[in-house]
Amino acid sequence: MVDKIKLLVAVLLIVAGVAGFYYYADQALLYRVLGLLGVIAVAVVVALTTQPGAETVSFGRSAVMEIRKSVWPSRRETTQTTLLVLVMVILVGLMLWLFDMVLLWAVKLLTGQGG
Repeated sequence: MVDKIKLLVAVLLIVAGVAGFYYYADQALLYRVLGLLGVIAVAVVVALTTQPGAETVSFGRSAVMEIRKSVWPSRRETTQTTLLVLVMVILVGLMLWLFDMVLLWAVKLLTGQGG
């Protein structure tokens, strides 16, 4: 129940921050943006003190650990893969162009527009 209240407070802080941003429209934009960012930061801190917030932080840390376990391709492998993809795109493009030209020739032949 306490977590729900904290999350409600966080949402209300954000709503109040956005309302204040527009209420003080006569003030400089820089001050309004800084105020809004400050209110959002406080709302995030309040939200992170809840159980769902702690689980979100834990999930983020686990995701970072999994990314560190990944084996990234070397520069050479990346270059070779990129070149292979580029060659395949060009080949498929040429095949589709040729297929389109054959269909265009056939339609012109069938419709009598080919001359």
